[in-house]
Amino acid sequence: MTEDLFGNVDDSGMSRGVGGSLSHTEHAGAPLAVRLRPRTIDEIVGQQHLLAPGSPLRRLASGQTAMSVFLWGPPGVGKTTIAAVVSRTNDARFVEISAVTAGVKEVRGVLDQARRDLARGTRTVLFVDEVHRFSKSQQDVLLPAVENRIVTLIAATTENPSFSVIAPLLSRSLLLTLQPLSAEDIDTLIDRALTDERGVRTAAGEAYTLAEDARDALRRMAGGDARRVLTYLEEAAAGADARGSATIELDTVEQAVDRAAVRYDADGDQHYDVISAFIKSMRGSDVDASLHYLARMIEAGEDPRFIARRLVILASEDIGMADSSVLQTCVAAAQAVQLIGMPEARINLAHATVACAMAPKSNAAYAGLNNAAADIKAGRIGQVPLHLRDAHYPGAKAMGHGKGYRYAHDAEHGVAEQQYLPDELVDARYYQPTAHGAEAALQQRLEALRRLLGRG
Repeated sequence: MTEDLFGNVDDSGMSRGVGGSLSHTEHAGAPLAVRLRPRTIDEIVGQQHLLAPGSPLRRLASGQTAMSVFLWGPPGVGKTTIAAVVSRTNDARFVEISAVTAGVKEVRGVLDQARRDLARGTRTVLFVDEVHRFSKSQQDVLLPAVENRIVTLIAATTENPSFSVIAPLLSRSLLLTLQPLSAEDIDTLIDRALTDERGVRTAAGEAYTLAEDARDALRRMAGGDARRVLTYLEEAAAGADARGSATIELDTVEQAVDRAAVRYDADGDQHYDVISAFIKSMRGSDVDASLHYLARMIEAGEDPRFIARRLVILASEDIGMADSSVLQTCVAAAQAVQLIGMPEARINLAHATVACAMAPKSNAAYAGLNNAAADIKAGRIGQVPLHLRDAHYPGAKAMGHGKGYRYAHDAEHGVAEQQYLPDELVDARYYQPTAHGAEAALQQRLEALRRLLGRG
């Protein structure tokens, strides 16, 4: 067999690509999750909503359709597994590339080869792992080939394609959403790992027995992730074997897994969901929920600078004049993140989070800006009054600039009565204080100021 573009062709003539999840997996030291990867579509655990007879996935696996698909779902739910099944059951040439390692040059090379193969009557199925890491230019290269069906694209992503994939490419493909595995699905995987010849065995080749409380712990910590539960089980089995035991007990599982990983993808839609819940919890004044989502982000390795930026924004957007000191607290926390760093800066982030959640709320300043912007977008702009215009450059005074301007510090109370808004907007009232926190006292002051300005 002549080597393909990547110099990596299996015995069936299917190109496996380079650097992807399906490359170089046929060896004795492969992880349990790889060894147990389903070989047929009927072996796939979970995702039954996508595997009904006549479904797009079944037709794709059997070669009955050339429709490109995006597989979107959290880690460990079967995206790469589905591609592996297609590679085994489809008679098309299968090529895998990883968006982490492949550049535009590699993508163009695959597509050029696909065109040559198609001219000889051979279709190409192209699997792109972690497609959300492709740049716009890389996705643009794929577009004509997908549109003209030069390749059948299978693209896997943990990130919502609405945020990470260009609209023309997404509109020419079928989007399939994969769900976390159920507890029953996890049990099926555990049983398969304990009984299948590819599963876990003691050094003496015996099957393991799994204690029921250990199974419960694995099921709970799996979080719907097949790869996670199989990784935990493999490590727990190794721990039991090291003790000379063929029974996997709860304490063995607990030692193998220091703590369950938090279900959170910093590059994907979980990223957007958790930060959204964080902001809405602070806005809603639920301090406990706010700290929960903060801890969830920190434990997942979220960039603390991102969290700090959101706190600074919320301090003005949702608290504003009701407690202006919160903005100072949040800015100080952001500075602490820069000066101190993690993990200590998590304490400063908690301080700012509690301050935001507990503070009285007002979006009046933000709403006032939006109201003013709405007038501008509607064309209600008007000319700057002559007495407010810059009078410092030559000829300005001859045009009337600055004439009649009253210096505020010379006026009683430090407020000079004169027109500040353009003629078209003299009656505009953008800022409307709430009765919350410190802003309640501002209502009386605002009324007094507007009277002094002749706008009462």
